[in-house]
Amino acid sequence: MNKESGRKHGALSPCAACKLLRRRCAQDCVFAPYFPADEPQKFASVHKVFGASNVNKMLQELPEHQRRDAVSSMVYEANARVRDPVYGCVGAISSLQQQINSLQTQLAVAQAEVVHMRMREFTSSSNTGAMDMAVNQDNMGESLWSC
Repeated sequence: MNKESGRKHGALSPCAACKLLRRRCAQDCVFAPYFPADEPQKFASVHKVFGASNVNKMLQELPEHQRRDAVSSMVYEANARVRDPVYGCVGAISSLQQQINSLQTQLAVAQAEVVHMRMREFTSSSNTGAMDMAVNQDNMGESLWSC
């Protein structure tokens, strides 16, 4: 992606970061490719949680091919921190893990009920089958003697 992705029609419209920070957006702005002008909230939440100088430092220390993923992670974490300032992503992960545990328990109970129902069905059909065999043996005995 080119360096001017956050700028409209080649004009020097500042990226969302520079606009929020009220500074001139330079041609080599490290924020411009990742915080376009039309997505101001994206940088605002990242800035609120991490600070512009820390974001700048992190991006400068990463190779360019890893920066987009890093920004995506920062945006996700920042949004989670805005929703839950104490736990952030960890709170969301913990909540999802509790849901998984609850659903696994419900699934195990349902599977046990299915097994129990099948066993009842099997034993009732086995008893019926045994009675049918007894009746058939009685009839078979009569038919043998009736010859």
